[in-house]
Amino acid sequence: MSTINHTTPRPMRERQGEGLEETLKQHAQAAVKALYGIDADDNQIQLQKTRPEFEGNITLVVFPFVKLARKAPAAVADEIGKAMTDSTIVGEPVIEKYNAVQGFLNMSIAPSFWLEQLQAIAATPDFGCNHSLPSGTVPEGRAGEGSPLMMVEYSSPNTNKPLHLGHVRNNLLGASIARIQQANGWKVVKTNIVNDRGIHICKSMLAWLKFGNGETPESSGKKGDHLIGDYYVRFDKEYRKQVAELMAGGMSEDDAKREAPLMKEAQAMLLKWEQGDREVRDLWAKMNSWVYAGFDETYKMMGVSFDKIYYESNTYLEGKKEIERGLSEGLFYRREDGSVWADLTGDGLDEKLLLRSDGTSVYMTQDIGTAKLRYQDYPIDKMVYVVGNEQEYHFKVLSLLLDKLGFPFGKELVHFSYGMVELPNGKMKSREGTVVDADDLMEQMIADAKQISKDKVNTLPDITPEEANEIARIVGLGALKYFILKVDPRKNMLFNPEESIDFNGNTGPFIQYTYARIQSVLRKAGNVAVSGLAVSELNDKEIALIQRLTDYPSVVKQAGDEFSPAVLCNYAYALAQEFNSFYHDYSILNEADEQKKNLRLLLSAEVAKVIKHAMSLLGIEMPNRM
Repeated sequence: MSTINHTTPRPMRERQGEGLEETLKQHAQAAVKALYGIDADDNQIQLQKTRPEFEGNITLVVFPFVKLARKAPAAVADEIGKAMTDSTIVGEPVIEKYNAVQGFLNMSIAPSFWLEQLQAIAATPDFGCNHSLPSGTVPEGRAGEGSPLMMVEYSSPNTNKPLHLGHVRNNLLGASIARIQQANGWKVVKTNIVNDRGIHICKSMLAWLKFGNGETPESSGKKGDHLIGDYYVRFDKEYRKQVAELMAGGMSEDDAKREAPLMKEAQAMLLKWEQGDREVRDLWAKMNSWVYAGFDETYKMMGVSFDKIYYESNTYLEGKKEIERGLSEGLFYRREDGSVWADLTGDGLDEKLLLRSDGTSVYMTQDIGTAKLRYQDYPIDKMVYVVGNEQEYHFKVLSLLLDKLGFPFGKELVHFSYGMVELPNGKMKSREGTVVDADDLMEQMIADAKQISKDKVNTLPDITPEEANEIARIVGLGALKYFILKVDPRKNMLFNPEESIDFNGNTGPFIQYTYARIQSVLRKAGNVAVSGLAVSELNDKEIALIQRLTDYPSVVKQAGDEFSPAVLCNYAYALAQEFNSFYHDYSILNEADEQKKNLRLLLSAEVAKVIKHAMSLLGIEMPNRM
């Protein structure tokens, strides 16, 4: 935060939209300067929410000034409180009254300040954002000026199977982080690296050749990624049979796995692919095209998109060039079998394989090539990889290898490491029986939402089947996204479908229902007055709601600083809870005092606006009625 100039603060009418915390910091700095000659910096001004057992909205911790003031903490708190209500010191005060409890100054903010804050929020359409820019607007080439550029990589699927539950958490986290960083002033390029080559791809291709009988997505009625995934499973099934037969003939398990005919054929196919064999390449292109069409459907349903997609089949060659360069420069070494390795033991790590003995590449090779191409394509200031925590070591090695190869961005890579996600045993098993399919999961969530909300939706006037289906889609996917994103991303989590779709508690549907409730009130009210309000007093719950609203920009900043969508989830839930408590205790449409009614309508509208914005950063849609 920038340094505060110690001048008389501006009158309140010039401060509209300036946060309460910033205003109080300025006033506290002016007070301690006038009282004790202290030029306090931001770190010395410690503000916190007032504890419930004391009167006040915000508390200033005065202990940092006690030693220099040479007075008891309670006396220092009282003196600072008096100075912060003195217009000759702070300009127009925002404190209506205060109380000093030992070294804590509990401050009650004037209703006029809260009202001005509410009107300022209402006059700010993108309240909570810091110069947000649309993603994908940055031209390729390192010539960008202005806002810094962040590239966020997420998804990273293999083209041998559909997206699964793990990909769901990955995609939701990556897409949300991209939106949050945009709201914090970054230019963002959302990118995906598709693992479209390698032994796992050849396994699907070989199984299709042997057992497919020309089956296609059109002939089978299956999505292309599901079809290819079925053949990947078929390969594994047939391969296990061959291994078992070889072991029954006296071969060791390791030898059987290595000598199984199917595995040898797959390895031979991979070698042909890398040598550019036309027949293998044509089959690869055809089958991958089926998978991409399937992925696109899944991404669309999930609400996920990318500005730039890289493919391992293009980047691995660039990586191999860098490995060969490193070998010639003595950074790496070649073993007797022809494989290339990096010795990182001197850096506290181990030895890392970079090229196999047959010359084929590994994931690390591809990642080195991809990183190089990305920094050629874009003026990246920060590169963020959204990848599970089981790959932490991989990214330590990648960062070190890039640095050794002379790339200045090597040490600046950020691995956004997140925990695994699982389902309760026995629930929503995929067609393969082992991995939860993303498409199955989303379809089931929408079906559950339709069933659970049936009684509520059917009471809506003039509801059509199409609108009911759309509400079910919004609620079902909202439940899934919110439940996954509300958990600290660093932690492993258990996704419980039934709990996620509950209309009570810390869930997406609860927040969506609160938003829909506000929209219903606003529809009945008609136009809402934004200016000209002249309310002389506010009740505690109105103040609490406005105070919560003023917190929103700092919450968005915190979510960006910590790379944590969970921060936004917690805020949206707390705001919805606070509104429902207010709604329960105070009338809005039936309030006799017109000024109070208009205030409450405006407050309701701004709560809805902020809830919608917070949830949009999470990729969650809001229904206008439920």
